Amino acid sequence: MSSSHFAVPAHDRCFEDYVPGSNFEFGAISIPEAKMIEFAKQFDPQPMHTDREEAARGPYGGIIASGWHTAGLMMRLYVDHYLPVAASLGSPGVDELRWLLPVRPGDSLRIRVSVLEARRSRSKPDRGIVRSLIEVLNQRGELVMSMRALNLMRCRDAG
Repeated sequence: MSSSHFAVPAHDRCFEDYVPGSNFEFGAISIPEAKMIEFAKQFDPQPMHTDREEAARGPYGGIIASGWHTAGLMMRLYVDHYLPVAASLGSPGVDELRWLLPVRPGDSLRIRVSVLEARRSRSKPDRGIVRSLIEVLNQRGELVMSMRALNLMRCRDAG
């Protein structure tokens, strides 16, 4: 089952709307070089992310985005399009975070999200946990980052 949107708008979405086997695509978001450098200078000050001349001589042949910047952009798309507005209860963590290809200035990223599992809590029946595979793709459809996320969500039916 593939879609670019849910049948239920984000502000009305709950645990029950995350059906295992469902797939969604959202995006795009672009990354100008100046923003890459600004982020990296503050949070990941490695030359491949901050210094044009040094990066040009390095293994990537130019500036690339910090993986943490890529993760932040992914999170923006994930929050804006995938997570339920009122039913999101946070996350106990992520697994298997992988940076697979460099993200370059001007790249346009989108996310593909697959619902892997949705199970209701036995101890707290008003909520469930959704496990999702998040894949970040560039404008050429190349996979640049992936991770598995866990999200706690309120149930519509607390019974």
